[in-house]
Amino acid sequence: MGVEVIPRMTTNHTTDLDILVVGGGAAGLSAALLLARARRRVAVVDGGRPRNAPAAHMHGFLSRDGVPPARLLAAGRVEVTGYGADVIDAEVDTLARRDDGSFIARLDNGRTLRSRSVLVATGLRDELPDIPGVRERWGRDVLHCPYCHGHEVRDRPVGVLGTGPAAVFQAQLVRQWSADTVLFAHTLDIATTDRRRLDARGIAVVEGLVAGLDIHGDALRGVTLATGEIVPREAVFLPPRMIPRDALLTGLGCAVDDGWVRVDGAGRTSVPGVVAVGNVVDPRMQVLTAAGMAAAAAGMLNADLIEQDITDAMAHSADSVESGAVSHAGQGIGR
Repeated sequence: MGVEVIPRMTTNHTTDLDILVVGGGAAGLSAALLLARARRRVAVVDGGRPRNAPAAHMHGFLSRDGVPPARLLAAGRVEVTGYGADVIDAEVDTLARRDDGSFIARLDNGRTLRSRSVLVATGLRDELPDIPGVRERWGRDVLHCPYCHGHEVRDRPVGVLGTGPAAVFQAQLVRQWSADTVLFAHTLDIATTDRRRLDARGIAVVEGLVAGLDIHGDALRGVTLATGEIVPREAVFLPPRMIPRDALLTGLGCAVDDGWVRVDGAGRTSVPGVVAVGNVVDPRMQVLTAAGMAAAAAGMLNADLIEQDITDAMAHSADSVESGAVSHAGQGIGR
């Protein structure tokens, strides 16, 4: 049997939707897939800037381990559109909540979308330190997540750049994959207790500022200190500053706690009809967990819409009964 395509309703070049999904990564597409299969009118708007674009392969996603990130997203788009959802290559310029509780989104391609609800999965961006070579090698041999990339650099000489307080624990974590792990202190003031803990596991601390990365050909060969010394390393990890792409959410007035939009267990924000999932609300989410959270949130969002459908149907039924009563009364008077 073919997949049923549910027609779109358009008025004055405005597309009417049940759910607008902003962000077409694993989370957004996962939510859209479930909602499209639930026969909802869905559109995914995505500007094509996935966080993991620099990475050659994706890891830790059951049945898709080692797959290039772009391939996963391409397959997801095919599945989502196969159930009748739209995938729009664009950015949402403005998103506003109307008096009736619905939402209006204006895209940078001139289109306007009107939706009963919004699911935001715009992710986050990594703010990297201003160290020569870091940005160029990001996602290749300058890495963030040991669970995503540690196995690929196992037993090799690796380092952790001390660009933030989290680097101390990150060095302990990376040590699980390589006994030859060093922590470059850089700007860190490492406490005595932490130094003892590092020493206990054989993690050396290299003092001094990091001046850059030593690159030969297309590979990292070492870390260059301000003194000119080069410490041979084949990969380095660093904890970037993670900044949520939450401008649309905060623009709607969604409450924020500790720098991140607040959501409940189903992804609901403080604004009715607005759900947020994935890295835009939780920096710990990996591809698999973000997709899982999004699917669960999509189910709850559909349940919320069903409650609206019930309320609307009951109101319509009551209006019909009242209209019929008035009609019969009128007939009686005319006799």
